[in-house]
Amino acid sequence: MDPQKISELRVFVQLCKKNPAVLQQPEMKFFRDWIESLGGRIPLINNDDDSPKKAKPDQGPQSKFKPEPEPESESEESELEIDNEGVIAPDTDEPQEMGDFENIEVTDEMIDQANEKKMDAMNALGEGDLQKALDLFTEAIKLNPCLAILYAKRASVFVRMQKPNAAVRDCDRAISINPDSAQPYKWRGKAHRLLGRWEEAGRDLAMACKLDYDEEASAMLKEVQPRALKIAEHRRKYERKREEKEIRDRRERVKKAKEEHERAQREQDERTEAGGPHGGFPGFPGFAGGAGAAGFPGFPGAAGTAGGSGAGAFNMPGLNEIFSDPEVLMAMKDPEVMAAFQDVAQNPANISKYQGNPKIMNLMGKLSSKFGGAQP
Repeated sequence: MDPQKISELRVFVQLCKKNPAVLQQPEMKFFRDWIESLGGRIPLINNDDDSPKKAKPDQGPQSKFKPEPEPESESEESELEIDNEGVIAPDTDEPQEMGDFENIEVTDEMIDQANEKKMDAMNALGEGDLQKALDLFTEAIKLNPCLAILYAKRASVFVRMQKPNAAVRDCDRAISINPDSAQPYKWRGKAHRLLGRWEEAGRDLAMACKLDYDEEASAMLKEVQPRALKIAEHRRKYERKREEKEIRDRRERVKKAKEEHERAQREQDERTEAGGPHGGFPGFPGFAGGAGAAGFPGFPGAAGTAGGSGAGAFNMPGLNEIFSDPEVLMAMKDPEVMAAFQDVAQNPANISKYQGNPKIMNLMGKLSSKFGGAQP
C-alpha cells in the first residue's frame, strides 16, 4: 500500500479514538457496517453532550452510592443477543386435514390403499414435487389416520415448504399416537428451529437422537443447543434476580411491620403510664372534654381530664370488670384494635367504618354490655 495512505489511515484511527462521535456521522455508515461485520461494536454517543468524559466522574459515585436493580435488569436483558439466521415468519394457513382419528374404523383394504398413497407420495417427494407429495400424504392420512409415520412424513414436506406451524401440528398428532417414534421429534425440532424457538428445538432434536440416532438431527442439535443453553441461562439469571428482589421486599415488609408494632407498643405503654395503675384506654369516655364529650356509642360519659387520669374515669360502673376480663385485655394489645378504639372515641360516627370487622365489633359489643349501653 501507499505509505501516504497508511499514514492518513493512522491519523484517522487516532482521531476516532479521541472523538468516537466521528463514527456516528451519516457518511461513515459504510465504515460502521464494516466494523460490525467483523464482530465489532460502535459505541453510542450522545451528541448533545459536549463533554461526556467530564460527566462520568460525577455520575459514577452517584450510581455507586445508590444502585437501582430494576434499570440494571432491563439493560442486562437487552444484552441477550441470539443469532436468528434462518428463522422465518410463521405460516398462517388454515389447519390441514388431520383425518377422522377418533371415530374411523380402518379396514385392511384402507390400510393397503394408504400404503399405496404413501409410496406414491415418497416418489413425488424424491422428484421434488412437494405439493403432489403433500396431497398424497393427506389422502393416505384420510384412509389410515391411526398411523403416526404418515403425519411425520407429511410434516417433513411442510418443513421443506417453509410451513413450520403446519409441521408442528402433524408432529403433535404423530407423537400422541406413538410417543416412541423418533421421526416426529426430529421434524418438530426442525420446525421449531425455523420459528426461532431454540429451547423447544433443542429438546425435540435431543429426544429424536435419544430414540433413534440420526446424523441430520444430531448436526442440527449442535447448531441449536448453544442458543438454547444461552436462553436458559439468561432466564435462570433473571429468575434468581426476581427471587432476590422478592426476598428483599419481604424483609422490608417485615421490618416495617415490626417498626409499626414497636411504635404502637410504645404508644400503648405511654398511655398505660398516663392512665394510672389500672391502665386506661385511649380516648375512653370522659377522658377529653367533660362528661360524655368523647363518649363511646352506648357508653356513659364520665368527667375526667385530658390525660385520662381523672378519678371519674375509674369510678365508672363495670370498669374493674373490664380490666379483669382477659379477652378484653388481650384485644386491647392489638394495634389495629387500639387504633380503631381511639378513632371511634374521637368521633363516634366513625364506628360505621368498622362494621365489617368482627374483631373490632366484638370488642365494642363487649364493652357496651359492660356499661349497660346499647351495642354499637
